[in-house]
Amino acid sequence: MKIIIAGAGEVGFHLSKLLSYESHEIILIDKDKDRLVYADTRLDIKTLLEDATSISALKNANIEITDLFIAVTSSETTNITACVISKKLGAKKTIARISNSEFTDNKSDIDFADLGIDELISTDELATKEIKSLLKKAAFNDTHEFEGGKLTMVGLTLSETAPFVGTSVKDAAAAFSEIHFMPIAIKRNEFSETIIPRGDTVFKAGDQAYFITLEEGVEELNKLTGTKNEPIKNVLILGGSKIGERTARELCKANLNVKLFEYKKARAIELAEELPDTLVIYGDSRDVELLEEENVDEMDAVIAVTGRSETNIMSCLVAKSKGVKRTIALVQNVDYFNLSKNIGIDTLINKKLLAANSIFRYIRKGEVLEMTILNNINAEILEFKAHDTSKIIKKKIKDLKFPRNAIIGGVIRDDVGLIVLGDFQIQKDDKVVVCCFPKTISKVENFFF
Repeated sequence: MKIIIAGAGEVGFHLSKLLSYESHEIILIDKDKDRLVYADTRLDIKTLLEDATSISALKNANIEITDLFIAVTSSETTNITACVISKKLGAKKTIARISNSEFTDNKSDIDFADLGIDELISTDELATKEIKSLLKKAAFNDTHEFEGGKLTMVGLTLSETAPFVGTSVKDAAAAFSEIHFMPIAIKRNEFSETIIPRGDTVFKAGDQAYFITLEEGVEELNKLTGTKNEPIKNVLILGGSKIGERTARELCKANLNVKLFEYKKARAIELAEELPDTLVIYGDSRDVELLEEENVDEMDAVIAVTGRSETNIMSCLVAKSKGVKRTIALVQNVDYFNLSKNIGIDTLINKKLLAANSIFRYIRKGEVLEMTILNNINAEILEFKAHDTSKIIKKKIKDLKFPRNAIIGGVIRDDVGLIVLGDFQIQKDDKVVVCCFPKTISKVENFFF
């Protein structure tokens, strides 16, 4: 696939890096020479020192035969303009990164596809959605919903007291035959490779395990692993960024009690006016005494979304030391994910990975409805739609010769989620959730053509 990415910042570089691993033809465009030199020396891609809105530059990049144009510069206006121009010049599909939530909130009023923009990606909106999902299932350190929760992916660390620790997947399934969840991936320790579980895979204490589950399976997992999905009521947000503001507004709509710290006085005053249901506090989230004065120990969750990763991490560690059950930190560096399990923070979120998850489904073959890349684990989860020509249908799963490094976690049929086993037959229009290694994706895609 021929892909042009406009913007060599953190999101553009990260996308270029991930896509270059899959042998796509990538051209990265930016006006910043230093950014392009950095990318050019580290990635197997082409770079172009130009303005992404330049018609001549786009023509030189052969925009007329481009399969996908992705605009992720720091300028919302540039991204929108570049997509409109690229579409008119022949790009098959265009995606624009935006920061103004009005565009995504009013999609029903404006048909952006008519303007030449096939998809709008708001990293702030994606981060807010991720935070809300994590708070909804607070017992887990990773979660992702498919089709509004018909199937849900959850991740958690297995304790020594979990009853299926020390048993194989097959034996655990036999012992707990009425369960409504399926194990799809395991990370054994910080340095080990990811495991796609099979019948003889043995669960071990300390495993970071991922499951696809139905709604009733969430409670079953809580009971079996000794975790508690206690309701979140009191939330402290550290940082009045756009994500912080949007999260506060959404959580207040859900009738949660929200406090928000902002260290810039003018911004704090602005937020107090914009968020009448949120208690906005002018102060530094790194101030331990201030956190204690505001009763951080009484919070059910602390969400740190300032502009500095280190501040977010340290603030969450302070909150954790005060007994806060749920901590979420926004970080800029993907490498921090390797530390999350050891440093004691429940969940790290990263806008680059969220943007990549949202954009990648347009690159996959077959009809991909949803996808997510798991944090700190070498696996992807994709939701495919089966068609009447798909190789996946009309055969029992156990007879499909499905790749060993891939597993079908569940199926959504007629708007109902199902946990499926070897004798199940997938039908036309079924939505199939698959977990697999990145190197196995092409083999999986062949089943859904």
